[in-house]
Amino acid sequence: MTADLKQFSLKTKVDEIIDITKFVQKAADESIIKDGTVTIFLPGSTGGITTLEYESGLVEKDVPAILQKLIPEGPDYAHHQTWHDHNGHSHLRSFFIKPSLTVPLQEGNLLLGTWQQIIFCEFDEKPRNRTIYCQFVG
Repeated sequence: MTADLKQFSLKTKVDEIIDITKFVQKAADESIIKDGTVTIFLPGSTGGITTLEYESGLVEKDVPAILQKLIPEGPDYAHHQTWHDHNGHSHLRSFFIKPSLTVPLQEGNLLLGTWQQIIFCEFDEKPRNRTIYCQFVG
């Protein structure tokens, strides 16, 4: 079994959802691994990586609305008293939408559904510079 690590960077905005499929596919194109899996990983606890049909209704309205309903920004979470910041909701959202995703790779192509894109969700309360790692194994 062989492994190959690639990375890319993002400059994010608050509550931004970014389609990162093209970045992961570019990493796959540059990888020595053509058949196996790729794990896309964020080293951090205030962001998430998942899949979604990347369309404006979901990205701009539905996902932000459901996140605000399930894990709102407003409450004074215990995390705020511990660290004297106000991103408790960011950590809780990342608890549910994990910082990694594994996708099969065949002949250098990501095996995604027709309407399925890989997305990065910025949950933190301020813009961030993020590094995303793609670990290819095959």
